[in-house]
Amino acid sequence: MKYSTSDLIYEGEKSGVHNWNTVSGTSFYWHPDWLHIAEDMTGHNAMAHITPSKDKADKSDAENAIVKHLNNTTPE
Repeated sequence: MKYSTSDLIYEGEKSGVHNWNTVSGTSFYWHPDWLHIAEDMTGHNAMAHITPSKDKADKSDAENAIVKHLNNTTPE
C-alpha cells in the first residue's frame, strides 16, 4: 500500500507542535523550527528529515516527509 497525504489524520497543534496520526495509530510530530519529523512531542527522536520546498519548512512539507517516510518503511 502506498500512502498519500489524504491518509494522514491531522490532530492539530499544541504549543507549536503539530501532530498527525495514521489509521494504524502511528503518531508523527513536527514544529516549524524542526527540520525533521519526530516520534515524540519533544522532537528529540527524529524519524525523518524534511526537505523544505521554500526557505523554511511548512506544514505541507512536514506532511510530505511523513508520507515519504511511511512509503519507505512499509513493505508493498
